[in-house]
Amino acid sequence: MKRLLTILAAVVLGTTTPAQACTNFIVTKGASTDGSTMVSYAADSHALYGALYHTPGGRHKAGEMLPVYCWDEGNFLTEIPQVPYTYSTVGNMNCHSLIIGETTYGGRHELEDPTGRIDYGSLIYITLQRAKTAREAIRTIVELADTYGYASSGESFSIADPDEAWIMELIGKGFQDDGKGGNARKGIVWVARRIPDGYVCAHANQARITTFPKNDPENCLYAPDVVTFAREMGYYEGSDDDFSFSDAYAPLDFGAMRGCEARVWAFFRTVADDMDRYTDYALGHNASNRMPLWVKPRTKVSPKTVFDCMRDHYEGTPMDMTKDLGAGGSACPYRWRPMEFEVDGVTYVNERATATQQTGFWFVAQARTDVPRDMGILWFGVDDAATSCLTPIYCSTTEVPACFSESNGSMLDYSPTSAFWLFNRVTNFAYMRYDMISADIRKVTDAWENNQLSVRVPLADAKAAKLPAKKRARYLTDFSTASAQQLFDRWSKLDRYLLLKYMDGNVKSEHAGVLEYLDGNRGPAHFVDNGNGKQIPDKIQWPGYNEKWKRAVAKDNGEILRVRE
Repeated sequence: MKRLLTILAAVVLGTTTPAQACTNFIVTKGASTDGSTMVSYAADSHALYGALYHTPGGRHKAGEMLPVYCWDEGNFLTEIPQVPYTYSTVGNMNCHSLIIGETTYGGRHELEDPTGRIDYGSLIYITLQRAKTAREAIRTIVELADTYGYASSGESFSIADPDEAWIMELIGKGFQDDGKGGNARKGIVWVARRIPDGYVCAHANQARITTFPKNDPENCLYAPDVVTFAREMGYYEGSDDDFSFSDAYAPLDFGAMRGCEARVWAFFRTVADDMDRYTDYALGHNASNRMPLWVKPRTKVSPKTVFDCMRDHYEGTPMDMTKDLGAGGSACPYRWRPMEFEVDGVTYVNERATATQQTGFWFVAQARTDVPRDMGILWFGVDDAATSCLTPIYCSTTEVPACFSESNGSMLDYSPTSAFWLFNRVTNFAYMRYDMISADIRKVTDAWENNQLSVRVPLADAKAAKLPAKKRARYLTDFSTASAQQLFDRWSKLDRYLLLKYMDGNVKSEHAGVLEYLDGNRGPAHFVDNGNGKQIPDKIQWPGYNEKWKRAVAKDNGEILRVRE
């Protein structure tokens, strides 16, 4: 997702650093517990409406044109010739289990091309319609950008299929008048590296590919002029062997490490050993202590682990967002924008973790080898990953669940049947008393996701695998849409429960927990009343604030607030 400009590190390094959005984790099939290739993605933006996109595949007539619109801004860019046959897509996955995710790193601003006609979003969604495999996708991305000109800034792409996973990084070449009204530099410089099987990788709005092999086409692909163009622009003077894509086209600064690479570090730290040695790098204090592009996990990574890594707020690290005074009296791990603040001439950071309040949608996609390719799964959710839930959408789905539809509401139009608005209602209420409310939400999330992973999806797999392709697509569509609606209904009940329990900062006592409320029909009897038959609550709790907050308030205004004899 496009990064808006801010001055996160202006005082520290005198640079202009973009505000960070989007996070991708990549797990190769040899590193996963079930042999699937996984890609996670959070589409983070203050203006993006969380919806699930679907494009049907099929044959196209000769001469048919495809209109191209900028994903971020919605403006028309161009139209290009349609190909004879396209594949159906749902979200960032197509019916052949090809997955593409992205994060924007920006890079050198002079390399943006004002004449470009294919933005990064169009590269994703057009490529999904035209490619079956990760390698085909890389070729398609390059062909589209070089043919029509690249309309965005620097991007990192996660590109995966059931067999392999790649990280691809690209950037435009800027503009140079060719004397005919065109751009003599149209196109991109790029490099793509295949992630070794058994390893995990990640990127989060900072280019991560440094040096790369020049003679290993099985595992590394790149633009022929990726090094020579950097020399031409004055970005690099050394040998081909020592050339670093990131250092040339997106040099590190404090913001790139602290606001971007730190999210990669948090993921690596969760699944792999010996990552604390890069703490100073994640803090933005030591650019020379750079992390590797990929790491080998200590044990194989489960889908649920990836789900939960997308919910990270740096817990257990020096940047733990629940621990400092900024978390308030209820350990809220969010810092409202802007991403920095100034006190007495010194600039400070508002942390940017993987889980963030401004997520439009997020997913963990699985390309699987033990089922037909049209049975890949896009685990899809909307809003803040930490307080939302994923539901399985099979990649051959031919319809979008109504609660996820693009036509159901918008950022400027509330809809009571929209999952995006429902999850935002619940999440924004949770921010009020985060330590307690988020714990109830997490119980519901874990119960739902674990049940889908261990019971419902295996049963659907077994039934679908026995069906012919067309009937299988119909069955999986029905399963996906029904599951999404069941989640919506469950979250609607959770919304009511949380309001009943936590209204006005009070906490009503209850006879059982949140799961018992959602699974049963106890209604008012779920909560403790005073026994007089009037449904008047009893044993209301007033938890107050945490100790750190109380001490801070006492220090700030103790003389006024102090109780005296």
